[in-house]
Amino acid sequence: MIQRVQSVYLLVVTVLMATIFAYPYAELMSSDSQLFIFNFNGLSKFSEEGMYLKIVPPIVLLVVIVLIAFVSIFLYKKRILQIRLNIFNIVLMFGYLGLNYYYIQNFSKQLDGIVSYKIVAVFPFVAIILTYLAVRSIGKDEALIRSMDRIR
Repeated sequence: MIQRVQSVYLLVVTVLMATIFAYPYAELMSSDSQLFIFNFNGLSKFSEEGMYLKIVPPIVLLVVIVLIAFVSIFLYKKRILQIRLNIFNIVLMFGYLGLNYYYIQNFSKQLDGIVSYKIVAVFPFVAIILTYLAVRSIGKDEALIRSMDRIR
């Protein structure tokens, strides 16, 4: 049911969170002027192929977040389950933000460098807001359906 506003919100959340797979999250400039790129799967040197340091928890969290947002679009007949999944997804997004912040700060301390965040770092914040708006819209739909049941 893509014509519902909450489905559009959830579709935008899915697209925003999926773009994190394609673009770097942050850049780290070490004290010896080497550039490192922090992607969804870890830290890599800018000029070399391969990973400098690979991390798994953010990969798992990001995949779960994208899957929950996408699957939640098609649960429009089960509104209470849809609300619960989206609230759980908001918690996962906060966890993803915290985990990325922890890893980036840890890497910058190890490399004694400066962190430069990219625009992709804002996408989880926008996704949290859009998911919250979707939860509110789903709640309004549920209240409308329950009010219709009382009239009959």
